[in-house]
Formats: sequence, structure tokens, C-alpha cells
Amino acid sequence: MNGRRTTEFNQRMLPLSVEVEQYAKEVVDFSSHYGSENSMSYTMWNLAGMPSVYPSSGDFTQAAVFRMYGKWWEQCASAPQPFRRRPDRFHSQDYVELAFEEPVYPTSIDILETYHPGAVIRILACSFNPFSQNLPAEERKLKYLKGPKILKMVTAQARQFSPCIKQINFPTNLIRLEINSSLLEYYAELDAVVLRGVKERSLLSLYKMALVDINDLSDSDEEKDAYEVERLCKQCEDTGINEHANNGYFDKLPYELIQLLLDHLTLPDLCRLAQTCKLLYQHCCDPLQYIQLNLQPCWARVNDAALDHMQSRCTLIQRLNLSWSGNRGAITLAGFGRFLKVCGSQLVCLELACCHFLNEVCLEVVGQMCPNLQELNLSSCDRVHPQAFSHISKLVGLRRLVLYRTRIEQTALLSILTFCTDLRHLNLGSCIMIEDYDVIASMISAKSKNLKSLDIWRCKNITEKGITELASGCRLLEELDLGWCSTLQSSTGCFVHLARHLPNLCKFFVTANRTVCDTDVEELAASCPNLQHVDLLGTRMVSPASLRKLLQSCKDLLLLDVSFCSQIDTRVVQELTVQFPKVFIKKSFTQ
Repeated sequence: MNGRRTTEFNQRMLPLSVEVEQYAKEVVDFSSHYGSENSMSYTMWNLAGMPSVYPSSGDFTQAAVFRMYGKWWEQCASAPQPFRRRPDRFHSQDYVELAFEEPVYPTSIDILETYHPGAVIRILACSFNPFSQNLPAEERKLKYLKGPKILKMVTAQARQFSPCIKQINFPTNLIRLEINSSLLEYYAELDAVVLRGVKERSLLSLYKMALVDINDLSDSDEEKDAYEVERLCKQCEDTGINEHANNGYFDKLPYELIQLLLDHLTLPDLCRLAQTCKLLYQHCCDPLQYIQLNLQPCWARVNDAALDHMQSRCTLIQRLNLSWSGNRGAITLAGFGRFLKVCGSQLVCLELACCHFLNEVCLEVVGQMCPNLQELNLSSCDRVHPQAFSHISKLVGLRRLVLYRTRIEQTALLSILTFCTDLRHLNLGSCIMIEDYDVIASMISAKSKNLKSLDIWRCKNITEKGITELASGCRLLEELDLGWCSTLQSSTGCFVHLARHLPNLCKFFVTANRTVCDTDVEELAASCPNLQHVDLLGTRMVSPASLRKLLQSCKDLLLLDVSFCSQIDTRVVQELTVQFPKVFIKKSFTQ
């Protein structure tokens, strides 16, 4: 009996009343969003409850929108260098976790996508009840039948995405969506998520017989990768691996050559190879193989025990990515501290995005144990106490600091700027606890002369005074994000002043600033020939003539967002696209 006929048969036999249908009750956690921390527009919190947009298509403030899209973010100077050995099957860039009222054995999931669909590439379920005070249980997965894949959608229209999912052996009311927007032409927008399931496991098999391919019942390659990493961690002190008398030609190869060969393996493959013989086990555990370590792809299995077992191999580590790891008690203060005390002295890059185990003591340990740190990412670590960030000021060699969506307050930030004078990239997007951004801008101007990128996305209190000081003191700036900085007014001349004093600008965002006018755009065209990415979304005062000047002068321009610019209609965008085919000119819409 084929799959379709089996589905029809089961649907006729099952009483509909046994299946529970529910929308998300609460948004538990997420990595980023387009909206503000004190608003509902374009935020992840819009995923809670019933749909408010679907089946309409277009750009709506009531939708949930992530912060990034496309590949151009990775091309900016502020983008971090990619880690080596990232598994080919790991593509996730963002995530959101949703709590539902009733734990169920899932039978289906519907994701209502209202604009530029196709970003959801992975779905996971957790046996931990987010409304319970009990200790978390093991993380498990709900996944597509063919595994996570990135597919480029040819339409921006709304759709109901209903992927096939695997059976799991526990009830769940905590669902995680993982996102990759790299192939999208604009921001993906989600409206709601529907979870259906049964409360009794005995009923699950009747639903799932037709939904799960018999060839897909085994663990996926991605699950196996995570287990292999976990297994190698446990084998670190195991001496029971047989040492064969004859290792073939490997015995004749120079040690350095074997190390070079192993350098091309991903971490899961390195773990598998370590299980073959004692010779290769020793090579796979050599600290030289762990100069860079990216644990984000196996975030769900990174815990204190894993870090303890990795210590002996990470004594030379320079770049470490623990982003998304350690939440719900998996990594403790003691475990994190033990690892850094052994392995932190040579670290130059530490990625800790969305690591909610972090607290003031953790940041103090980082400040003490990582004296050579140059890059620190604390993006969306929004549960750290505001004053705790002052410990970062001990890292005087910092060049890249990401504080997006943190609760850092003004005193701590001023201390960091005072002592970390070699900053090149600073992200303060959505840092809502800072009282006076003009004071911050003045300190940046005085102390951060080498700054190349500054992101103050959704800053609510910077004025032309702060902008003028920035332009005067940070002449090397290549990227400046002033998106949704509503207190800036073009009539003060601040944007013209920026353009004249920052000739190296490659990225300039003044998203949703209604006052940007032709004079500002024409000055950009005259003074900033290296521009590659420009966002003018929402202005009412920019004409097609000034845009044409910008496109003619900036030969390297790749992205121009003119969504909701009242003077720029679809016909104008089409004409400019034909005339300047290299530039992606975006005009968003609402139906």
C-alpha cells in the first residue's frame, strides 16, 4: 500500500477528537528579531497566539521577523571569520523556541509564513516542559523526512508550511524552529505555528504510519554527528582502544603529514576516525587539531561533562564557538570556569551568542582567564545583569565586540570604551538600557579612532550632536547602521555631515528615518563612492533622480532598499533595475 493510500485509510479510521490542535502559548527564547525590545512590531513575540496576518501576503508589523536575510551580511567587514570544520549539514543561523499549553506526541506542525517563505530548515522538540520547575530532560528532534535542506523559494507569497515529521518517544510542548535566510531576497515573516498531536502514545502509531518513510526511521546523519562528538568526549581518557601492530602505511608517514590530512576533517569525522586505532586516536586528540573549535552545530549536547573531557585537547585553542550552548542547566558556572582556567589563556575569539548560563561571575572569569581575547560575541545574552558587563573592560585587546540585545548600561559601556581602545567592530544594536547615546558617541569618538563598523540599530536617543562627534573622531568607519534611530533629523544636516567626513563608507543604513531627503542621498553619491549596501526604507522625501545619481556614482553598490519610499513606485524600481542590473533594488509591499 503506497503512502498516499495509507494516509487516506488512517484518516477514515481515526476519530478526530483524539488529536489536539494548539497555537503557541509563549515565545520562550530566540536569537534575534527585527523589532524593538519594547514593542510588538516585527518581534518574535508575534508568534504567540492565533494568526493575525495569514493568509495575506506582504510586509506586516504584526509578523515575526528575524534580523538578517541574504548572503550580503557575510560579505561585510564586520562579519566574523567562519570557523573551520563546520559540518556540511549544519546551516542554522537563527532560532526561536515556542511553548505550547499541552504536551503531546506530535502528528503534524503547520508554520504560517506570510512573506518570503522558505527560511525554516529544521524543527526540534524538547521533553523539558517550559512551564515546569523540574530539571530539564534530554533534547530530542523533530525533523523533515529528508533532513534539513536550504531551498530557494521563487515566490514571496504566503504559504502554510506543513513538513513531514518523525515520531518521538516523549510528549512535548516545547518546539524549536531553526532558520536560514541566506537564499532569501528579503526578510522572512512568520505569523503563527500550529502543533497537532495526541496525548497517548498508543494513538501515535496510527497517525504516523503513513507520515514516516520506512527508510527514515534510523537516526539522521546530523543526529549521528552529535552523538559521535559526545562519544569522543567520553573516550578522552579511555585507554581500551586496541593498538594494532601494523597500522599500514600510516606508520611510515611523518607525524606532521598525518596532522595535515586530519586538518581537513569535520569534527564529527574526526571523532569517528579516533575510534579506529590507537595511532589515529592519538592524532585526533592532538591539541593542534583544536586550535579552532566550533561546538555550535552540536549545541544540544554540549554540557559540563563535554567541556571537562575536551580540556586536554584544547590547551592550544585560539577560537571557540559555544553559541546557543549550555542552556537549561547543561553548562554551569563551575564547568565553564574549569574549562577557561585550562584553555582560556590563548583564546583570541570567543563566541557566546544566546548562552543564557552566563552571569556576572562568568564574565569575570572571561576577563581574568582570557587576556589575549580580541573578539567577543555576547549577542542576545539578555539575562546578564547590566553591571556585569563592566568586567569586559579588562580585555584591553578587544577588536570586535557584539552586545546586540544585551542589557548593558551606560556606566559599564563607558568603562569598556575607556580601556578597550583598539576596537574595530562594535555592535550596540537594541541595547535599550543605555540612557544617553550622545555621551557614548563622544567616548567612541575620543577612544576608538580605529573603529571600522558601528551598529546602533534602534537607538532611541542619539542626536545630531553625537553623530557629528562620531564623524569627526572615527574617520575610518566603513559601516554605520543608524536604522530606526528616530531622533535623528535630516534638517540638522547630520547625514550630510556624515557623508562628507566618512568617505570610506561601504554600508550605510538609515532604515525608517522619514526625514532622509534628496540632499542626503546626493551627498552620499558625491562623497562615498565605495558604498555597497544602502538602506533607505521608509523615507518619503527621496526622489528617483537622487537614487539615479547614487547608482551612477557608487559603482560597487550591491544592495539598495527603497521599501515604503513613497516617491519610488514599482515602475521606477523596474527601470532602475534594468539600467543597473548588478544592484539588488528592493521594494517591499503590503497587500
